[in-house]
Amino acid sequence: MPQHKSPLKRMGTDKKRAARNNYVKRTIRTLTKEIQMNPENRAEQLNKLYAQLDKAAKNGVIHKRTASRRKARLAAFVNKQESK
Repeated sequence: MPQHKSPLKRMGTDKKRAARNNYVKRTIRTLTKEIQMNPENRAEQLNKLYAQLDKAAKNGVIHKRTASRRKARLAAFVNKQESK
């Protein structure tokens, strides 16, 4: 446990950021699973997921290349499913 004031404050901000990051990652996982499991409204859900991934990358929750890679893989998945 920190003895000084500044590290104590840092612990509080770390908890808040971790909670926010976990929420964003959980939202991304949920949207990804919805796209994979539910064939209806995939285009609309894909747009929501793109927005979440871009926002997460912008805020530093995930790396921008990770966001780009996930978007590309999901787009390929959706295109493959629609062509069937």
